[in-house]
This record gives sequence, C-alpha cells and structure tokens, in this order.
Amino acid sequence: MTILKLTRQPFSGFGVDDLQRARMFYAETLGLTVTDNEMGMLELHLGTEAIVLIYPRPDHVPAQYTILNFPVADIEITVDSLIAKGVVFEQYPDMGTDERGIFRHGGPLIAWFTDPAGNVLSVLQD
Repeated sequence: MTILKLTRQPFSGFGVDDLQRARMFYAETLGLTVTDNEMGMLELHLGTEAIVLIYPRPDHVPAQYTILNFPVADIEITVDSLIAKGVVFEQYPDMGTDERGIFRHGGPLIAWFTDPAGNVLSVLQD
C-alpha cells in the first residue's frame, strides 16, 4: 500500500543568505539552469525532472556536510574549469586531498567546494 501519493517528482532544498549571489553562482559559475518560482525562491533544474529549491534564509548557517553532489565524466577537466572561474576547492589534509583538492584514496574521485553561502558541494567521478 502506497502511503505517499505524490503529485509530482520529489525535490530537495537548502537555504542561502543571498538569493542574487546564489543565482549568479549556480547559473554563471556552475552553468546550471536556474529559474524563479512563484514564491520568490530559486529552482535548480538538474537533469530532466530533478529540481532543487534554493530559499532565502537571513539567519543561514551552512551545513557541515555535503548538501549536493554533481557527478561528472572527468573530474580533472571539471576542477580545472571551475578553478578558472574562481572556485576554490577545499583542502582536507587528514583525508589526503591533493593540491587541487581531489580525494583519490578509494571510492569515487571527489572534490569539495562551497557556494557563496558556505554550503558544501562536490563534484565526483565514479
């Protein structure tokens, strides 16, 4: 028996302290499709049906974990392209990230960075 009778595709969301800076970062720096919704929030369109809601939160405190992972075909090219756009990748010496911030010690290749609100994001290559 289905308890949840969904009316559309499920979605996720997270807060930021400045919607305009978020729009510029996600649209211009990352090259993602960003639209406004009827409630004055942003929607990231990922793939054919996936939507992530970005909402304003004046007292925003960034999460201490990765809120969104972007699977990519080539992490080397992606990291270099994002660095060229001003993205700074996190360094986690205890985990063994390399000089570009890429973790290469088991599992997918992964590199972490933050959006302008301090939310942790990653690019990863399986």
